[in-house]
Amino acid sequence: MMKTKYSKIALLLAASTTVALTGCGGDDGKDGNPGNPGTEPAPAIQTLNLDVTNVTYEDGKPVVTVFATNEEDLPVVGLKDLGIENAAQLVPVGASGAGNSANWQKLGSSSTFEDQKNGNYVFTFESFESEKFNAELTQRFNVVADASTLQDGVTAVPVSEIVRDFDGEGYQAKYTKNIVSHEACTACHAEDEKIYHKATTVETCITCHTQEWADGRGKPEVAFAHLVHNVHNSNKVWGRNDYTAETAHAIVQDNCQACHVESEELTEWGNWSRIPTMETCTSCHTNIDFKAGQGHSQQDDNSNCVACHSASWTEEIHTGPFVEKKAFIDMYGMSATLVANKADENDMSATLTVSILDADGNAVDAQSMISKIQRIETITNVGPNFPIMGYKSNPESGLAKIIKDLVKAGQLQEGVVVTDGNLSFTFDSLPFGQGDTDTAFTFIGLEMCNDGTQAVDCAEGIATTSMKADLVHGTLSGEAPSFRHIDSVNFSTCQNCHGETFELHKEHHAGFIMTEQLGRENAEGEMVVGVDGCVTCHTPDGTYASGANQGALEMKLHSVHGEQKIIGDCAQCHNDFNLDAFKVKGALATAGGGDSYTTPITATCASCHGFDDIKNHAESQGAVVNGSYQEANDAAQLETCFFCHAPTLENHGQVKM
Repeated sequence: MMKTKYSKIALLLAASTTVALTGCGGDDGKDGNPGNPGTEPAPAIQTLNLDVTNVTYEDGKPVVTVFATNEEDLPVVGLKDLGIENAAQLVPVGASGAGNSANWQKLGSSSTFEDQKNGNYVFTFESFESEKFNAELTQRFNVVADASTLQDGVTAVPVSEIVRDFDGEGYQAKYTKNIVSHEACTACHAEDEKIYHKATTVETCITCHTQEWADGRGKPEVAFAHLVHNVHNSNKVWGRNDYTAETAHAIVQDNCQACHVESEELTEWGNWSRIPTMETCTSCHTNIDFKAGQGHSQQDDNSNCVACHSASWTEEIHTGPFVEKKAFIDMYGMSATLVANKADENDMSATLTVSILDADGNAVDAQSMISKIQRIETITNVGPNFPIMGYKSNPESGLAKIIKDLVKAGQLQEGVVVTDGNLSFTFDSLPFGQGDTDTAFTFIGLEMCNDGTQAVDCAEGIATTSMKADLVHGTLSGEAPSFRHIDSVNFSTCQNCHGETFELHKEHHAGFIMTEQLGRENAEGEMVVGVDGCVTCHTPDGTYASGANQGALEMKLHSVHGEQKIIGDCAQCHNDFNLDAFKVKGALATAGGGDSYTTPITATCASCHGFDDIKNHAESQGAVVNGSYQEANDAAQLETCFFCHAPTLENHGQVKM
């Protein structure tokens, strides 16, 4: 028996393909006319676009047409490493047992297809569990093309994955399970970069890691709802490599809304709180054994979960602390000024004034707030584009950045005064100079004591929260300050991953939250948030371990994110490459003890590509790798990397021809 149904979309695509072929001298889609293939195939493939354009069923097995095009919408002919990784159907809520969530059920896979030489690939299934197939359920086809070549063995093919859902007769699906979006994952994970297996989309992961498949292997922990929480939570060691997810846990911080984002496009986004199950809960709550009655009342299945765990209660208990924290952070902010005093021609002192602001941006009396402030930490340096004061001391000047707490543990610190309700402190002398060093800049972190909803007096055992930070510039000359370039990294990309309540560097410093407080206007008058303040500490001379930890900002962000294998694509953080920024930079500390320095372009590139890998080539182009400070600094503007290399965001490896 044959069933043949086409969706409206599939019919339109099929019609347009026929017209295109006819218009280009091709045939009408019927057999015959050998040697007259019609539309010219794609000569190169930078991007492989896949779509499922037709689904029919023959004798209870699907026949699936996949249409492939390149970035110019030209049909791709000659794919060889293409397959339907999974054909699956969605078992509804409760169908597999009372209280169970909806789950995908695998039915088969296929690597058997006919290349019709016009961009269409028709798949048939040799292995398909027809006895399980239910035409009343949503059907899913997960199509994957591996990074490979065409049949010619020469033309490169990039990896591509799609998931398409249909009803049981080939029409548009009436329902699907879409709780977390692919975009929520790529806020942190690189687009098109494999995470563990070759899969690069959350839909592929979900379709493979089904509950039925996991139970059948005797490893229920690899079902997606359990697995995805494990890999973002370090409450237990698991996996073949004793994986603990410490890095992911530090970023996500048990904040469910980091991934579970309300969206009109996700009809089931609230499913995570609406349908609690033992399988999901035990992925984070590892002290519970439901069947043994340990840590929870005894239960053998999910049938009674919602009796106690209502959707509203589940959401509140998991998101409440973060909502309260965000509300408290928004209650206070800061504004500051840094003014050179210039009492005489030899006076290099400057006064920093800090105002505490309420939620409406109005200044409040700092005196009334001191007892509630755990720490106001200020870090000051000179020369925003190439700071001259090192983390400890610059090898040439002997100068180190200035760290000064204005308030600590509810107490005003030495040398700090309250004037007109504002905190002020005078730096006896700053190493002002010409050009970039005419500008000094101070990064300010605020940490406050609170009970979760309001500020309270600091005392032992009282919780503290890192608040919004501030950044202020001041010049000796009185002219406009020099600013570090902010057109390479869009600060919002940092916030996309770390979130609005991520307390960066807390414990080591007062800490700070990534907010618009660190913004300023760019040349177009747009408010842009940069990473300027980071270089007060992440100086060219490195940080606490000097060059050994690649502490200069130009390297640190690359090395840290690269080590964690989270960032694999420059465009995840960069919105542009400002290559001109290197014209105002000098030597960067790149080895232990602060006694080895590298020219800035080479140091920056090596933080991703490896110093040993590029050393010989870089040195042949005028670079200094792990030399003395003086040697590397003198050669900083002599390395000729950009004579040949012309990296852009779209083509990081671009070379001038």
